Amino acid sequence: MKETILENLKQVHANILSSCARCGRDPKEVTLIAVSKTKPLQALQAAYDCGERNFGENKVQEILQKAPMLPDDLCFHMIGHLQRNKVRQLLPYVTMIHSVDSLRLASEIQQEAERIGKVVDILLEVNVAQEESKFGFAVNEVLDAVLQISRFPNVRVCGLMTIAPFVENSEQNRPVFQKLFQLYVDIKHKNIDNTSMSVLSMGMTGDYQVAIEEGATMIRVGTGIFGVR
Repeated sequence: MKETILENLKQVHANILSSCARCGRDPKEVTLIAVSKTKPLQALQAAYDCGERNFGENKVQEILQKAPMLPDDLCFHMIGHLQRNKVRQLLPYVTMIHSVDSLRLASEIQQEAERIGKVVDILLEVNVAQEESKFGFAVNEVLDAVLQISRFPNVRVCGLMTIAPFVENSEQNRPVFQKLFQLYVDIKHKNIDNTSMSVLSMGMTGDYQVAIEEGATMIRVGTGIFGVR
């Protein structure tokens, strides 16, 4: 298992380098999130042993089960839909929440973060392609949401995230990534207090190279590292 994961990671990192070279970016600007949902502890440990430190999970329960069994410097990112009643359980174990898709969820995170004396880094999930099956803010709702959430002292908006449509040809998602990048830049230029706008989380196994070319600072790769679920 470890040899396969190591080879896969070498390929992903090589692809990151070539994508950055094509668009004149520094590879240090791109953080790989190894999406480990449904994968056993041995797979996470293998990726950790290969040097990875950032892991993405879809379910709170999986993070709660895995976190105590793995090294302390491993960082979990919540990338799946988060229910408000799971926030309290999640916060002690998570480095960043990528999937904040409503003001009510942000308010719940603020309440729980204040209770435990923590500032929580979040991304706002944006449904750029307006897919009915996806969660997230509409593009025209994002600025207002950032302005409202920026008033929460225990929540820090670090940027935006999207889950692009599943497509056969990754080029089809280029306009989605371009649209989110433009929104990200527009909001960044407003210099909103308590908002860093330093993270753009977009691109998965099928399209992360295009996402990097369009400005992604975090890519979420699962199948490309751990194999098909």
